[in-house]
Amino acid sequence: MLKNLFQKVSQAPTRPQSTGGGHKTFDVADLYRGPVDAGDTSAAAAGLDEKLRQAYFWIVNQAIISPHYDIEYSPTPPQRFQIGDSKAVVTLPSGQSYSSFVLMPLLNFAVRRRCLLVGGPGRGKTASAVLMGLLAGYPLDEVHRAIQHGQPQMTISDLLGNPLPADLIGAQNMSDIRISWRKWLGMRVKIIDEYNRIPTRTQSALLTVLADNYAEILDHTYDCPDAAWYLTANDDAGGGTYQVIEALRDRIDVTVHALHFNSRFVRDLLIRVEEGLRPEQVMPRSLVFTVSEMDAMKKAITEVSLPSPLRRRLEFFTSQFELCESGAAQIEYRTKDTVKLAGADFAAISAQESGRDRLRDLGTQTRNGISVRALMSALEFAKAMAWFRGNSVVAIDDLRNMLPFVLHDKLAPNHEAPFFDAPGNGVYRLDRISWVRTLFDSACAEYDRLQLDSNDPVADLQEQLAQGLDGLEESEVRTRLVRIERVLSDLARSAKLYGHVYDDVLTLKYMHQRYTNYLSWLRWAR
Repeated sequence: MLKNLFQKVSQAPTRPQSTGGGHKTFDVADLYRGPVDAGDTSAAAAGLDEKLRQAYFWIVNQAIISPHYDIEYSPTPPQRFQIGDSKAVVTLPSGQSYSSFVLMPLLNFAVRRRCLLVGGPGRGKTASAVLMGLLAGYPLDEVHRAIQHGQPQMTISDLLGNPLPADLIGAQNMSDIRISWRKWLGMRVKIIDEYNRIPTRTQSALLTVLADNYAEILDHTYDCPDAAWYLTANDDAGGGTYQVIEALRDRIDVTVHALHFNSRFVRDLLIRVEEGLRPEQVMPRSLVFTVSEMDAMKKAITEVSLPSPLRRRLEFFTSQFELCESGAAQIEYRTKDTVKLAGADFAAISAQESGRDRLRDLGTQTRNGISVRALMSALEFAKAMAWFRGNSVVAIDDLRNMLPFVLHDKLAPNHEAPFFDAPGNGVYRLDRISWVRTLFDSACAEYDRLQLDSNDPVADLQEQLAQGLDGLEESEVRTRLVRIERVLSDLARSAKLYGHVYDDVLTLKYMHQRYTNYLSWLRWAR
C-alpha cells in the first residue's frame, strides 16, 4: 500500500495558468484532491513541460525531502515577516515557487549541461543524481554501477577503460589495439561522486570527456552522446584530496547547495525505515523520458525567446565586473584578466583606482569578470526556467533566479571591497547565492536610474549597424561616424569610467572601425 503511495504523481495540470490546448479544464478542487494513480493517462497526454513539472513534484514530495522554496515567484506582492534578533526576512511567495536542490538538477537534466552538487555527507547529493538517471530510463542497478566514485587511486584506465591484453601482446601498431571502454561513457546521465578526490592526471582525462564529449586512450577515441552531468563534492570550495583543476571547475554550468534536512519531517524517514522503502526503487514509469522526448525537450527550451529589454539588462549587469582601470595603458587591456595574467597583486592594483564611488561601483565587489561560457549557461538555464513554468518568453524573475546558481563559482568575490564592510553586508561573504542576486538587483536599479530603456544611444547605433552595410551611401556612413564620435565625446565629458561605460566605449570604437573600413571600401569601389 505504501509502495503505491510512493508511486503516485501530482494530478495535471500542476501549474494551471500555463496550460494550453489539450489539457482538461482546471478546477480549484484539483489543488486539494491530492495525487492520482501512476497509471493515470493524464501525464502521458500532457506536454513535456507538464511532465517535467510532475517529475519535480514527485521528487520533492516523495523522494528527496526538501521542504524549501528558495526559488521564489510572486506575481502579486508577497507577505513578509521578520523573525529573531537578526530580523531574518521570511517571504511567503504568492506564486508557485521551488526548491533549488530539486529544481536545478532537473533543469540540468532538461538542457543536458553540467551540475555540481555541494554539501556535507548524507544530504542527498548522490541520491538526487541517481534519480536523474532513472528519469532517463536506466534501471537502478545500471545507474549505481555507472557512478564514478572519486578516490585517490583512480587511474585513467579506471575512469575510461583498458586496452585488451591480447591485443597489447600481438599488436604491430597502435591501431591494432582494441579498447574496452567503460559503459558509463555512453550514458545520457553521467554521475561523478566526490570529483575532488580524483587525482590531477585523471581529472585531465575527465575534462576531455566533460568538455569535448569524447574519451581518448592510446590514440583511440570514443565519442560520447550529449549527457546531463552530475558531480558531487562535500565542500563548497572544491577542495578535497586533490585540488580541482581550474579548467574542470570552469566547465561546470551550475552549482547547487544541498539544503539541510528539516527535523519536522522525521516521520517520512521513519516510514521508509519501517517499510524498507527507497523512493528510487519505485519511481513511476510515467515520469521516465525517452531519448526522443529528451531531444524534443531541449529543442523546445532553445526556442524560448528572451526579449531585447531583458537582454539589455543582462548586458548591463555583465558589463559591471571586468574593468580594472589601473590594469594597463591601452584601453582594451584595462581588465582584471590582464592583472591576473601578469601575476600582480590585485588588491594593490585596485587600490590605485580613484574617482569612482567604490560603494556604488559593483565592479569593486569581484576579482574577475563574467566569461562567455558563463553567459551562455545563464541564457540556457533562464530559458529552461521559463519553459519549465510553461512560458514561451523569459521573464526577469527567471533570469534573476538562475544567475546565482550559474555564477556561484564563476564570480570571485573581492572581500576587501567596501560593500562587504557596510552594515548588514558581512553575511554576503558567506552566502554567494544571495550576493549574486543582490548584485543583479543593484544593476537593475542603476539601469532604471539611467533610464536606459528609453535613452540608450549606443544601443540605437548598434541597431542601425545590425541592419547591415550593403547599399549605404558615403554620406550616410559619414553621418553615422559623426554620431559615434559625438556619443564618445559626451561620455568623455560627463561620465566616470564605470564598467558599463567601458564596454560602451569599446563598442563605439568597434562600430567606428566597421564604418571606417566600409568607407575605405566604398572609395576603392568607385
